Amino acid sequence: MAQLILDEFNLEKAERRLCVEALASAGNIVGAAALLGITRHALKRRIIKLAIEWPQRGASRPTVASTGVNAGLLR
Repeated sequence: MAQLILDEFNLEKAERRLCVEALASAGNIVGAAALLGITRHALKRRIIKLAIEWPQRGASRPTVASTGVNAGLLR
């Protein structure tokens, strides 16, 4: 596991940085939550509370064609 060095003793900034790093490392909310040892729902609450942009701007989102999901199931 990578070591994270904090620049200051600010709990909110530390929490935000941990969440951002976990999301970047895992690439998804479920994996990031597992890395942080919290539930997916708890991480989603923190994303909202800390105004973390997710999914990140410029990141490609899977399309229906690339996921192989029947478009009729999404309606």
